[in-house]
Amino acid sequence: MSQQTAPPARDGLEYTPEVARATQPLFERVLNVIPEVEWPVHAPYIYRIEKLKQERNAVILAHNYQTPEIFHGVADLRGDSLSLAIEAGRTDAEVIVLCGVHFMAETAKILSPEKTVLIPDLRAGCSLAESITGGDVRALRTQYPDTPVVTYVNTSADVKAESDVCCTSSNAVQVVESLGTERVIFLPDEYLADYVSTQTDVEIIRWKGRCEVHERFTADEVRGYRRTIPNLVVLAHPECPPEVLAEADYVGSTSGMADYVRDRQPARVAMITECSMSDNVAAENPDIEFIRPCNLCPHMKRISLPGILHSLETLEYQIEVDPSISARARLAVERMLEVGRGSGG
Repeated sequence: MSQQTAPPARDGLEYTPEVARATQPLFERVLNVIPEVEWPVHAPYIYRIEKLKQERNAVILAHNYQTPEIFHGVADLRGDSLSLAIEAGRTDAEVIVLCGVHFMAETAKILSPEKTVLIPDLRAGCSLAESITGGDVRALRTQYPDTPVVTYVNTSADVKAESDVCCTSSNAVQVVESLGTERVIFLPDEYLADYVSTQTDVEIIRWKGRCEVHERFTADEVRGYRRTIPNLVVLAHPECPPEVLAEADYVGSTSGMADYVRDRQPARVAMITECSMSDNVAAENPDIEFIRPCNLCPHMKRISLPGILHSLETLEYQIEVDPSISARARLAVERMLEVGRGSGG
């Protein structure tokens, strides 16, 4: 992966009365999560990005972990990694700007090979995706012959291409059981594999990959919130350690957690996942009190409004996937969709 860096903040973008008027409806959507003093910094970028999207026939995708000024300010499609890639492929946009991490941009390219797919910062990687390679999968197949490989969508194209079928965090159990085998190789998240093993009788052969955000949460941390905050509802992502999941009222994907909050409207909620998720859900649920345990993803936070603007201006940085890898990776994703789409990480 290239070591090129995101561009510095741009000079000459002013918060004029025209910019203020044009972006006011957006600010009203996020005023409970973005301080008013910050809006004049964000608004000129948002204003210019919106114009460039039209000129480029571009669509901007924002993962749930993006900051609110991106997620609510410029994104056309918002959600988990797989749904973003699928929905972008259904648009007539010629350019996709993926505000997330590298494997997500690869997935978008796999599902929309005819489109130009951009990521604003090539350093936006993922500790989980980088924990395994296609070579590792081939070695596992040698070690466990005739055992199907189920791969979480939070992986590189190369790893997907070596797999039998992909899964998301919400349909992992369904995908595993659909294979009709006594055991499967489940890659790469160790904790998601642990969770799946509690929900099925299929033997799960694990890989020791972890998300650097979710692995830092602890059960003691969750119990501490419960002791001091009455009537707290705890939602946890299955990439968290098993002891954290045991303390949760609900375990699910990012989309599952957002749906839970929207549909059930708990008075107080703690979302045990990347902390921008709470900001983005809070913007749409202003009457709910959000307790914000904050583990930031350093890779997600490499994406910025200046970087998005630069990406649209220059068409950098373009994502390419070798056609032979792309075809096999797409097959693994399509096999999953035949079982059930689910929602991703």
